[in-house]
Amino acid sequence: MEPKQLSQELRQGKDPHMTRRRWIIGLSMLGGSMGQLVTLYQTGVISHLPDPPVPIFDADRVDASNYAYKRFNAPDGPLMVVNYALTAWLASMGGLDRARRNPLIPIAMGVKLVFDGILSVQLAGEEWSENKALCEYCQVATFCSLVSIVLAAPEVMAASRTLLGYPEKDTAAKSNPQ
Repeated sequence: MEPKQLSQELRQGKDPHMTRRRWIIGLSMLGGSMGQLVTLYQTGVISHLPDPPVPIFDADRVDASNYAYKRFNAPDGPLMVVNYALTAWLASMGGLDRARRNPLIPIAMGVKLVFDGILSVQLAGEEWSENKALCEYCQVATFCSLVSIVLAAPEVMAASRTLLGYPEKDTAAKSNPQ
């Protein structure tokens, strides 16, 4: 696809899949923003993460714990940022008709989102079991991942139908029989 056409389709294209992709991109940016805040705390740029007045949330304790630094000899906040950036990249890749023209892209996005959702829930369990508290920033990001799975499902199913050689459902033809 020509860059000019891709730019136009991504910015102005109207299609249910594109609408859901935009939501996934927005949720990915929100999840990445949560990772940015956690990163600022974990690296000493800021000294405190505010919590809502709910007893199960203690971001400072969780994000300063062994749990938050035990992978790759680094804090986990930057990993959140990179992870959500990759999701946004996959959601923004390709034009309006990518489920038909490039079905592997939405399928890759769907696989990544399912992996992210499972991993996020698993990490929330670890977070709780090791700290008896949750980081609300991390849980907002988890919510973003889980909602994104639901949003991606229709395009992933359309792409799967394309790969399997099933004809695309033509609702216009059904509603306008000649």
